[in-house]
Order: sequence, then structure tokens, then C-alpha cells
Amino acid sequence: MTKAMADRPLRSDAVRSRKLLRKAAAEAFAEEGTNVSIAHIAERAGIAKGTVFRHYATKEDLVAAIVCQSIDALVETGERLEGITDAGKALRDFMTEVIEVQARDRAFCEVATGIAHDQPAIRAGTERLHAIADALTDRARRQGAIRADITGQDVMLLVSGIYQTAAPLRSSHPQLWRRYLSLTFDGMQATDAAELPSSDADH
Repeated sequence: MTKAMADRPLRSDAVRSRKLLRKAAAEAFAEEGTNVSIAHIAERAGIAKGTVFRHYATKEDLVAAIVCQSIDALVETGERLEGITDAGKALRDFMTEVIEVQARDRAFCEVATGIAHDQPAIRAGTERLHAIADALTDRARRQGAIRADITGQDVMLLVSGIYQTAAPLRSSHPQLWRRYLSLTFDGMQATDAAELPSSDADH
């Protein structure tokens, strides 16, 4: 959606159409991922396909708007968790929330694994999400709740890895990722372990 389209006041019927569109798009993207068609979303919302493009100039703009809602909610969660005294619990709760979103939202999961990062809004949102991960990780390090060589980048890569590890058994064991989160966080707390290799070490 262009800035002019975003700034244009909406009539009441247009407001209603946008609400229906965003709800249908959020549900469709969560269930089927970013490859779902605009025609399917429009049908699900009970609006004409052309109406979709009156609100969002491209499908990519619609994807960005919906995914950024999830990113913004995670950033808000992370900011709230910064106020928790126990920094280790705050970090684990944040990791749990990120994986839960991946588990229920295929579009967000695709973005988390690197798809659609060419959208400026998604890039900006991802940067905010990584920034809050850095802040929570730094607090946990300073409190001695995790080993001193773990970074926010490690945390964000780990949460994607944890979900992807359990994903093949998602249909039969939808909560399996919690097992691997526990295993991972136990390892993150191993403060007497050998130093990790550098993140830019040669392979």
C-alpha cells in the first residue's frame, strides 16, 4: 500500500471491508503460508478481489501488514518481559512466545526463516525483534542466568531451529518443540562449559 493510500480517510464501508480483509488474510496466511492466493483471501473475506487491491497495492504489501502485526506483538511482549526481575525467565518466556507464534502462523514462520525479507516493513520489524532479543539476552548474561558467550543472534536462530526440529512431527505431536526448548535452554545455562566457537568461525 502506498503512503497516499495509507493516509486516505476511509468510509465506514471501507473500514469494514479492511477489517474483514485483514482477518481473512491473517487466518489464511497462518494456515497456508504466504503462497495463498489473493482470490482465496477475498473469497474468505466475502469481498471482491479488486477490493483487496484498493486497500493494498500488492500481495506483498498485504503479507507485510499481517506479518508485522505478529512482529509488533512479539516486540511488545519482549518489552514487557524486560520488566521481569528474573532475566533468565524473561528470556525463556520470550523464546517460548516466538516459537508459539511460529507454530500457529505459517507466514510468520516463513518470514522467521528468511522468506520475504525484501519488504521494508518486515525488515524494520525484524530489526526491532532482534533488538529486543539482544536486550533480553544481555540482561540474562549480566545476571549470570545464561553463559556469557550467548548473543541475541544465537537466541533468534535457536528459536527457529527448535521449531524446525520438531516440525516434522507437528501433526501428531504439536507440543514437541517444548521438549527441545527445554534441552536448548539447559545448554544455554551451562555456564561452566567450554567457550563457544566464534559466530564467524570458519567451517
